[in-house]
Amino acid sequence: MGKLFNISLALFACTGSFLFGYDAGVMTDVIASKNFLAFFSTSKDSPIIGAINSTFNGGAVFGALQGGLTMDRFGRKITILMGSLICLVGALLQSSAQNLAMILVGRIFTGWAVGLLSMAVPVYNSECAAPKIRGFIVGLSQQMIGIGFIVSTWVGYGSGTAPASSSIQWRLPLAFQCIPCAILAAGIMFMPESPRHLMETDREEEALRVLRKLHFTGANDDEVMQEFHEIKTTIAAEKAITVPGWRIMFTVKQWRTRLLHGVAVQCFTQFTGINVIGYYQTTMYDALGITGNRNLLVAGIYNCMGPLANLIFIVFMIDRIGRRKPLLWGTIGITIALICEAVVNSQIDTENPQKGLSIAGVFFLFCVTVIFSFSWGPISWVYMSEVMPMQIRARGNAFATGIGNWLVSTFWAQVSPTALKELTWKFYFLFVAWNIVVTFPVVFFLFKETKQVSLEDIDLLFGERALGTLPDDLHKSITHGADTVEDISVPVDAEKRAKNEEGQAV
Repeated sequence: MGKLFNISLALFACTGSFLFGYDAGVMTDVIASKNFLAFFSTSKDSPIIGAINSTFNGGAVFGALQGGLTMDRFGRKITILMGSLICLVGALLQSSAQNLAMILVGRIFTGWAVGLLSMAVPVYNSECAAPKIRGFIVGLSQQMIGIGFIVSTWVGYGSGTAPASSSIQWRLPLAFQCIPCAILAAGIMFMPESPRHLMETDREEEALRVLRKLHFTGANDDEVMQEFHEIKTTIAAEKAITVPGWRIMFTVKQWRTRLLHGVAVQCFTQFTGINVIGYYQTTMYDALGITGNRNLLVAGIYNCMGPLANLIFIVFMIDRIGRRKPLLWGTIGITIALICEAVVNSQIDTENPQKGLSIAGVFFLFCVTVIFSFSWGPISWVYMSEVMPMQIRARGNAFATGIGNWLVSTFWAQVSPTALKELTWKFYFLFVAWNIVVTFPVVFFLFKETKQVSLEDIDLLFGERALGTLPDDLHKSITHGADTVEDISVPVDAEKRAKNEEGQAV
């Protein structure tokens, strides 16, 4: 039952990731609606469209950062519940909007909610997952983000067939968000809390029951008990010293390094250009001479490609080939695809487009989403949730998601409409340059291989001793708390396993 229950729990929690994908994707079709543009007296390439997307991303920055506080104080489940209820308010505001202010405020609320969910769901799933399938479990977040994009596209496409005089074209897609919000809010409190959070709040018996329910297969009781004692020892050592506030993440060298890994993987994901394509692909298809309903149809097909590729990757590959290699090859592949896309766009005549060039332009955009789904898409969430130590996991993931993902995404959402209009095909080379100069070297020289290593043993990859021994320089950074920390030795097999993984990462 353990594995099946673990997967079922992760899928339900990933309703929050579905909302992420749906909310991020729904505006693609909404801003293409003639009724929406006429109702609010605007146009596709106006600054207000950029503002609609950037307010969503801006709200997500604060939502993600808030999650760092609520997850430690109230737990993982309560944070997910908060996100679903806030999203419900935002969806109701948008779908009933009578002016742009209601749209913008509604987008801030949904962004706030998605920010909370985007960092809480991967942390919850990673803490509940068995090490051997953690890549798959956490990768489900990206899968459900993709499915959210698919559903938003086809709901938008179907609503777009309504008469141009009908506000159903955009009100129905915005109202549809209420359904997954209500499902998640109604069901999350019936799910178990993360065993690591239970242990941290002195509910050891409940934590052991949850671990058994999640990981017991009928013949691995020793493994479950070993995991229980590793978590217990880690958290006991953590409690020996008070670690308040956010500043500690930057003060302790090992924690700072791991925090920067989490921020980097989220930031580099945005610099693949994937969200710019997701938000403004209809504008990109216009530049290729693909307009009208064909434009929305191509967008719908595009949004199906990523989740299909992602599903193949998380089921068959991520826990076998690891994290680093897909990121390196993915960076190379996306860079080549963006160069080809820029070349095609530089040659096309939008007034009289050549069919062959239009098809080529669509093909290379599709290549970006497929390659992304075999690399940065799922791994960005997996790697971020893995590298954070328990002591700063909630705050660290909140900071990495809020700053690395959402703040960078806010920037691109705001500048992209103008950049696409003014720079046209040259815009793609901004992403190409970043991938070549920054992303590839950082991943190659600095990123660690974390596949199938327990969250506690990942400490060893960053130079710390596992099983709860705190960094040596912690006392230099904090003047209060316990005077000493009990030295806890590392089991030989765990140490060897971590060193082997570190050797693969070099």
